[in-house]
Amino acid sequence: MKNLDIVIVGGGPIGIACGLEAQKKGLTYVILEKGPIVNSVYNYPVNMQFFSSSEKLEIDEIPFISKEAKPRRSEALEYYRRIATSNKLNINLFEKVTSVSKVDNEFTIVSDKNSYKSKNIVIATGFYDIPNLLDVPGENLPKVSHYYNDPHFYAGQKVAVIGASNSSVDAALECYRKGADVTLIIRGTEVGQRVKYWVRPDIINRIKEESIKVFYNSTVKEIAKDTITINTEKGIETLQNDFVLALTGYKPNFTLLDEIGVSFSEDANKIPTYNDETMETNVAGVYLAGVICGGMETHKWFIENSRIHAKMIIDNVVGKNNN
Repeated sequence: MKNLDIVIVGGGPIGIACGLEAQKKGLTYVILEKGPIVNSVYNYPVNMQFFSSSEKLEIDEIPFISKEAKPRRSEALEYYRRIATSNKLNINLFEKVTSVSKVDNEFTIVSDKNSYKSKNIVIATGFYDIPNLLDVPGENLPKVSHYYNDPHFYAGQKVAVIGASNSSVDAALECYRKGADVTLIIRGTEVGQRVKYWVRPDIINRIKEESIKVFYNSTVKEIAKDTITINTEKGIETLQNDFVLALTGYKPNFTLLDEIGVSFSEDANKIPTYNDETMETNVAGVYLAGVICGGMETHKWFIENSRIHAKMIIDNVVGKNNN
């Protein structure tokens, strides 16, 4: 069993930032990532373009040079991978944490490959693992996906895209341009206001010219092998359908936090308890970094405004060690 100063759970951009800070301060550490380097970014759609500019995605003041003002997924993968490898970060990939327990002031972190002891643990696990389900009949059919990757797959198919966010709009536009017959199903009255400012006019114009069909104020009633049935303002409609992209958002996995004893707000946002100056939770030695700090408010924290968490956490750990 390995004894460390700090264990970082999650090898995304913020987990990497925490590793860099720990390394600079001479702490012994490991980053445990259940997938590849920056697993969440890897699982973004293949053509995805960030809302943020490249300098806002930088960590540790390492320059991020991209071809466009808004970098794409492939450039981000290259950037974060090179940071991890060139700095020789101690990152264990495809290693999933299965349990965390605490005795006195020491944690035991067990993964599917190893076990570790540490006085400090950082949870930087993001929110991309658990989709918000529709809870309708037929949602478990093979034609339904809560993740979207490459539009080529949907060429020549009747595709229903559910949602009004960036992911839904990007998928609808890309699939339409690869030859899919696309229908957008939106619960609200309009395309989401958070949709990227250079993309929102595009989808609105495609809807106006009827290149992409849309049902506002509508929800899915049932999904069948060759159809999708929706509740609309004008009543129930059944459409011919080959594939459903249910891009209705995601939520963090709170299992580890619950297991460790981290408390949450009592409202629906389920925001974990932490000190916003140190990022330490109500459980001494447990720190939060990145998106998970927002609980169910997954639009609150991004790379650009949570990269500062790394320095806050490591400075606090070092300060404790010096006392």
